[in-house]
Amino acid sequence: MDKKITLGILYGSRSAEHEVSIISALQLASMADPFKYEVVPVYISKKGEWFIGGRLWKLDTYVNFDPRKSKLTRVFPDLTARSGALMAFERGQPFRGETRKAAVRLDCVIPVFHGLHGEDGSVQGMLELMNLPYASTGIAGSAVGMDKIMMKRIFLGHGFPVLKDTALTRTAYENDPQSACEGIEKALPYPVFVKPANLGSSIGVSRADDRKQLMDALALAFTLDRRVLVEQGLDDPLEVNCSVLGFDEDVSPSVVEMPVREGALLDFKTKYLASSQQSGMASLSRLIPAPISEEGTQKVQQTAVSIFRALDCKGVVRVDFMLDRVTGELYITEINTIPGSLAFYLWEKTGEGLPYRKLIDRLVQYAFEAHRQKEDTTVSYQSDIIRSAILRGSSGAKGAKG
Repeated sequence: MDKKITLGILYGSRSAEHEVSIISALQLASMADPFKYEVVPVYISKKGEWFIGGRLWKLDTYVNFDPRKSKLTRVFPDLTARSGALMAFERGQPFRGETRKAAVRLDCVIPVFHGLHGEDGSVQGMLELMNLPYASTGIAGSAVGMDKIMMKRIFLGHGFPVLKDTALTRTAYENDPQSACEGIEKALPYPVFVKPANLGSSIGVSRADDRKQLMDALALAFTLDRRVLVEQGLDDPLEVNCSVLGFDEDVSPSVVEMPVREGALLDFKTKYLASSQQSGMASLSRLIPAPISEEGTQKVQQTAVSIFRALDCKGVVRVDFMLDRVTGELYITEINTIPGSLAFYLWEKTGEGLPYRKLIDRLVQYAFEAHRQKEDTTVSYQSDIIRSAILRGSSGAKGAKG
């Protein structure tokens, strides 16, 4: 029998979407094939501390989180390339202090973060330094996908359909709120949607139909981010989403879904609190496939794949769209580079069906393939700069210039 792959599931972290990440991660961990993987949940607390341990499989561990009561082991990543180790402190003999040991060595990682400090490219950068295979979009695509303002600028540059918008900083707003609102009103007609630049799960998103609502929405958004996107609104649009799975040239779209919502905004409460908390996004009411035309479905899927390729994504993403009921125009809302529940519910209903367990296999496959391609790429260059500097008697860059 082949050796099991030690598969780390990274989740939690310092994010407003911390609890959502826990739900998605435990879903994934419970569905991974136990005959193929030795699954290691790796939880990053709201303080940024890393933990492993058996109690992480239990949802009640995260209520009034206390690592001592749960007998968890605090660890930290060894950044040495190819180590894959999570190190722990071990109390040594009396008067000899603590020693460090490898608590576990990971073969591959699936990041299941939502929001900052995980979905935004920061952890992906650490995994690149560790030279550890991981199943999510890389540094640049993750960063762009997290920042709604940069995302829209990139989409515009590629000619993708997006709604008109403007952006604002907290300092500009606080210096002169009335002038800031006047600038927004000159740029966009009401209604508008106000969104923190670097948050997901609809946290802090508000609709404004007049000046008072706009000021209230901006005040809320600026408590959550120093940069805010204000976007032109549509009256009662249809919302449709499509997931994309793959890496490099092997990319395919999922079936298209239409979330069912009440009111003008599919907010955090509707997404997560009004449904089964243990099911996350998977339990949200939705129509699959979306009741739109075949032509419309193909346009959504083709656009989602084009976005995936433009950001050089990897693994599974979800692209959210809006359809104008009056004109039939399609607009991109955002890309989620680590979607809630990893969009497994869409892949289960795509084609002949891709069960969650098989979806995880594909994610691991793409992680290893991306890592193999990186290993085949020259990342260093041997030169004689230092030897030449020594022969010339130079010391450092200043001497070399002389």
